[in-house]
Amino acid sequence: MNGIVSKLTIYDYAIVVAYLVILIVIGYRASFVDKKKDDETLFLANKSLGWPSIGFNMWGTNVGPSMLLAFASIGYSTGIVAVNFDWYAFVFLMLLALVFAPKYLAAKVSTMPEFMGKRYGDSTQNILAWYALIKILISWLSLGLFAGGFLVRQILGIPMWQSVIVLVLFAGLFAFAGGLKAIAKVNVFQMILLICVSLTLTILGISKVGGLEKVYSSVPADYWNLIHPASDPKYPWPAILLGYPVAAVAFFCTDQAMVQSVLGAKNLEQGQLGVNFIGWLKILSLPLFILTGVLCYILFPNLKDPAEAYMTMVTNLFPPGLNGLVIVVLIAVLVGTIGSSLNSLSTVFTMDIYVKKIKPTASNQEIIRTGRITILAGCVFAVLMVLAIDNIKGLNLFDVFQSVLGFIAPPLSVVFLLTVFWKRTTRKAVNFTLSAGSIFSLTVGIVYLWILTPDKFPFWPHYLLLSFYIFLFLLLLAMLISLTDKTPQVYIADETVVIAKPTRRVKIAWAALVVVMVLLYLIFTGH
Repeated sequence: MNGIVSKLTIYDYAIVVAYLVILIVIGYRASFVDKKKDDETLFLANKSLGWPSIGFNMWGTNVGPSMLLAFASIGYSTGIVAVNFDWYAFVFLMLLALVFAPKYLAAKVSTMPEFMGKRYGDSTQNILAWYALIKILISWLSLGLFAGGFLVRQILGIPMWQSVIVLVLFAGLFAFAGGLKAIAKVNVFQMILLICVSLTLTILGISKVGGLEKVYSSVPADYWNLIHPASDPKYPWPAILLGYPVAAVAFFCTDQAMVQSVLGAKNLEQGQLGVNFIGWLKILSLPLFILTGVLCYILFPNLKDPAEAYMTMVTNLFPPGLNGLVIVVLIAVLVGTIGSSLNSLSTVFTMDIYVKKIKPTASNQEIIRTGRITILAGCVFAVLMVLAIDNIKGLNLFDVFQSVLGFIAPPLSVVFLLTVFWKRTTRKAVNFTLSAGSIFSLTVGIVYLWILTPDKFPFWPHYLLLSFYIFLFLLLLAMLISLTDKTPQVYIADETVVIAKPTRRVKIAWAALVVVMVLLYLIFTGH
């Protein structure tokens, strides 16, 4: 579907060029002009991020082209049920802000493996560093890039490999030059742009259908229900209730790409308010992304592939002169996701492997150079991985993302939850879960996605429930190993380190978000 290209005018090209210039100027200023000291690093923005930057950067990392495509696709085929994947997240964002973040910042760490290493030693840090690298490469870089390539292929009709090479080179530029600080500043600009353009698309769609009441009455009643029955083959409520938290804990509370913005906060309060802010931003998923798919179902009910819902709306609703804005937004969300992923990848490899294992005496210049080499290597790997993902059959685009994360997540969720909530957890249990447990979980995932695929072998449970069963199995195994360990090595808290309590502002912000989310669930349940 390359209809959008034929509609581009001189104004569209001018918009795209103007956007690229603004983006490069913001990135250049953050990378070079605003540097105060020679020893600034690529990784934590010198602890300079306030809550708006943290919230927008986390949201920019999270949204990605996959969300634009996948949420519209699911809105088209099943209604608003997919908004659970954003609204239910407030529980786990609150867990990050109020439980995990105080411990991370008190430990003064720059990576998640470093945090675990301080608790259980070098062996744990080493295992988790490699696991984190695999997770970033697959679940962030490769999947984000795949969705970007998918979009470019829809727009321009060029092969996937050409799409992703161009995209990864552009997105990698910001991570390479300016690190987290440049990415955070660019993401604030880009996410405001995303809101404006997506909202315009939604308003045009509602207007074309004939108003909100017409939108409400033109689709099946269950399209407006967040909770689907247990018999629903696509999104049964037990699968979302039990399976989603496994991925959500790993994604929001332990994932370097998400947590890195919090680690770069000026202080704990700004970090906690930033995480709260992304909770509010996630409410926008319904009007900005999912409603686009629902509107497309009403206006264009005979699409061959629901994954084309977003671009169908764009191609048919935006007037000449505004299509350039859409291309700009697609570039924006890709740069946000890929840039943050590449920065996280370079942080973990450089700090946890290069500095820790290869060259502990490395100068800051050597550390930054290694980080940049890692970014280039990540770009190459991601392109190869995208070509493999392009061959997955039997799942829609959204389910590919969620299922891949569902197989990567269980060992991480088990380890971090036990570490924070159960003092009896031993090093042996942690290391076993991260190594053998990860191999088990990823092997099940490979069999599910590539070998005995669910479209041909219907014996599989729902992929979210499968993730939950793996989590439960690894959790019980880790607890058993801890309890039977003859020489247990457990974490003993340093009494001199004070874990800060949330301030009054933080408590009010989170209480308000909880109230709003509960009300939203009550409104959209039982239709």
